[in-house]
Amino acid sequence: MSSNDQSGFTHGTYISPFSWRYGSKEMRTIWSEEHKRRLLRRFWIALAAAQQEAGIVSKEEVDDLKAHADQIDIARASEIEAEIRHDLMAEIKTFAEQCPVGGRIIHLGATSMDALDNVEVMRQKDALSVLIRQLQALLSDLSRLISDYAHVPSMAFTHLQPAEPTTIGYRLAQYGQDLLADCCEVQRVHDMLKGKGLKGAVGTSASYGELLSDSPMSPRDLEERVMNALGLEAYEAATQVYPRKQDWLLVNSLAGISATLYKMAFDLRLLQSPPFGEWSEPFGKKQVGSSAMPFKRNPIKSENIDSLARFVASLPSIAWDNAAHCLLERTLDDSANRRIMIPEAFLAVDEMLRTAGGIFADLQIHSRAVERNLEDYGVFAATERLLMELSRKGADRQDMHEVIREHCIQAWGSLQEGSGNPLGELLSGDPRITAYLNRREVLDFLDASVYIGDASARAVHIAGIISDYLSS
Repeated sequence: MSSNDQSGFTHGTYISPFSWRYGSKEMRTIWSEEHKRRLLRRFWIALAAAQQEAGIVSKEEVDDLKAHADQIDIARASEIEAEIRHDLMAEIKTFAEQCPVGGRIIHLGATSMDALDNVEVMRQKDALSVLIRQLQALLSDLSRLISDYAHVPSMAFTHLQPAEPTTIGYRLAQYGQDLLADCCEVQRVHDMLKGKGLKGAVGTSASYGELLSDSPMSPRDLEERVMNALGLEAYEAATQVYPRKQDWLLVNSLAGISATLYKMAFDLRLLQSPPFGEWSEPFGKKQVGSSAMPFKRNPIKSENIDSLARFVASLPSIAWDNAAHCLLERTLDDSANRRIMIPEAFLAVDEMLRTAGGIFADLQIHSRAVERNLEDYGVFAATERLLMELSRKGADRQDMHEVIREHCIQAWGSLQEGSGNPLGELLSGDPRITAYLNRREVLDFLDASVYIGDASARAVHIAGIISDYLSS
């Protein structure tokens, strides 16, 4: 067995966590060596079929390739690669050994990247389709939650300090809005992805021109037939590879998803901490939070999302370098990192979306904690309403501002000492205020639960936009 033989990989040697820990079976299959080699054979068959139309190869040769298309033999290809040090030629030779009639025509006229780059984009489009389905499922769950909690008031926080009330649905709507933008961007990238086409060693199609010199078919005609068979568009201009700018656009779209999921997960980590205590991710009956502290309920799902998101966020800079440093008609200094970067970016985002889906399908909203925080801190925000009403009643705005500020400082001190918030009682009992409003009116204006502006309506509107998108 050669050192490159994937069939010998076990847990007794290094394997990537993406091989078994992170990512779905569907995504791992797309980025598997076996699937890649099946797609390479699909490319070679499409090329041979087009060349048959041009009168260059025979039907028997093409049929022979088709008959052996599924006989993937990675062990044999690895043996050959260990000897010749060229992975694609090793696969060609392996396929040719299986095809006594058609083996001689495999890869006729092509350069390595004609095969590899087109196959790579086929895998990218398939992988994006998986992510789009996951994004849509997550958006569906979010739309439901936004609608369910659109009218439920809760404290909003700026600078991690209590600010004014919002609604739970409106906070969720921010995530939904960003995630919808991500979904649209990923769909756009999916639709714009193009393969290299058939353009040979430096992008001029010279080899195909020679091959077709006695045929009425042009290199452009050949390219069109092959790409139609593969379900891809081709770049009009390419070098030995498709423009690596495309990889940067692709990885950026995945990093965009990661940014949205990172914020969602980070917010949930904050809201799950006991001082907030308002939301929490699902926690299994037998789930262990800590090996040392049996009481722990660590937000491991959210932390997992944030950890993987940081990894994906680092990748666009690599893709940028690959695009910017693809000198003249091609250099090979992107090859090794692309083998790692692109599959693992997809697998990481796949894992994050699966985890986020599990969280938001069963998100825990703790209503008593939401109400407690609103009671403790909402009254501070509601003093703005009180100040405006006092001004409307003829009070001096500057004087009332100072009165309210004095009582707020006293109330904050009470809260910090672990007592309740006495602000309502302090303000409703101050004769400087009750000279303009009676006690009941003061307390009514300090009810923060109604001081949410149009948050509810906007949340409902976002939920509707998401629903319309999902049904379109």
